[in-house]
Amino acid sequence: MSAITTLAASPATVRLADNDHWDGPGAWWPIFPITWLLIVGAIITTIVILRRRHWARYGMRSGEARLAERYANGEIDEQEYKNRLAVLKDQS
Repeated sequence: MSAITTLAASPATVRLADNDHWDGPGAWWPIFPITWLLIVGAIITTIVILRRRHWARYGMRSGEARLAERYANGEIDEQEYKNRLAVLKDQS
């Protein structure tokens, strides 16, 4: 019998192989998926908030631009332009 066969069959090797089993990830494994979900949720929330702020800020300006366009085309007079512009500025 060779030395390799003798070592493979020895009781010490069998005990080492028996102690080398894996019991699973443990009770703490949900921490990593929850952390990733929180990170992804924070990124999505940040994007939504920034887009809403952008829309709120520039949405009013688009109203002012449309009003200026109507005034430039002669659809409304100066007094109506000033009144509507004041209303738009009061809303912001």
